[in-house]
Amino acid sequence: MAAIVELWRYPLKSALGEPLRTAHVSLTGVAGDRQWACVDPADGTVGSAKHPRRWGRLLEVTARSLDDGGLAIQVGADVYEATGDASPRGVAGGRGDFGLRGDAGVRGDARAGGDAGPNGDAEAALAAHLGRPVRLTREVPPEARLHRTLPGVDGMVPDWMSGLRPGDDAVTDLGGAGAGGFVDFAPVHVVTTGELAKLGATPSRFRPNIVLDADNDPEPGAEIRLGDVVLRAMSPTPRCVIPGLDHGPGVPADTELLRTLARHYRVEVAGLGKAACFGVYAEVIQPGELRVGAASG
Repeated sequence: MAAIVELWRYPLKSALGEPLRTAHVSLTGVAGDRQWACVDPADGTVGSAKHPRRWGRLLEVTARSLDDGGLAIQVGADVYEATGDASPRGVAGGRGDFGLRGDAGVRGDARAGGDAGPNGDAEAALAAHLGRPVRLTREVPPEARLHRTLPGVDGMVPDWMSGLRPGDDAVTDLGGAGAGGFVDFAPVHVVTTGELAKLGATPSRFRPNIVLDADNDPEPGAEIRLGDVVLRAMSPTPRCVIPGLDHGPGVPADTELLRTLARHYRVEVAGLGKAACFGVYAEVIQPGELRVGAASG
C-alpha cells in the first residue's frame, strides 16, 4: 500500500518549494501551487528556470504562500512580501514546516505600498538577484509563453520538438491543460521512492507535489486514492533542463543525471512520441485533503 512521504507546493514558479504536512487539493491542483510567477515586462513571457541563463537563479529563491493569497520570498538574507487577494484555490488549506531563515527580517511589506507599486520591493529584489526586470503576478497572461533552453544532451529533445537540437533556445506555450496557476501541464505531479532509488536521485530535482512510498510509478489511467482524494495518472512527465541544475545545498548541478534519463527513461508520452521522462502527471478526480502518511486505498 503506497503512502505519502512528502507533500510540496511551489508558490512562485521555478523558486524553491514549500514542504507541507497537509494540503487541500481542488480540481486545479494543490492549493497555492505555482500561484505566482515572474513575468518579463519586455515581452510578457513567464519566468521559468527552463531557460537557465534568464531565470535559473530563481532556484536560489525560497517562497511560501501567505494565508491571504500573498507571497513571501527570501532573496539572500531578506524576506519580501507581495500582495494577493483571496483566491478560489485558497492557500490556507496547506500547513507547512517551511520556515524562512531565522534572522531574516521582512522588508518591503507589500501592504505598506510604495512608489514602485505594492510589490515594488519584492520585484526590485528579484530583479537585482536575477539581473533582469521582473514583474510579479498571479494572473496567467493570455496565451502564456515561456523561454526554454533544451538540454545539451542527446536524447533529451522530445520527439514533438524534433525540429530543434540539444542546447537550442525556443519559446513555447506554458501549457497547463486546464490546471490552475502557472503549472506546465497537469494539476498534480507525483514521484515514487522506488523510482527515485533506482535512479539514485533526490526528489527536489523533479519538483513533485507528492512523493509516494511505492516501488513503481502508477501506470497512465490508474486511480490513486489517498485519503478522500482521488487522482488519476495521466502520462509520464517529460523532463526539461531543470533536474540537472543546481538546486541548492546538497543538490549540485548534475548533467550526468540528464544523460541517464536520455539513455534509460525515454518512453512514449500520450501518443505524442517519445521523451525522457521521470514521474507521473495526474489529474484530480475527487478533491479533498491530503496529509503526509496518508495511504492509498
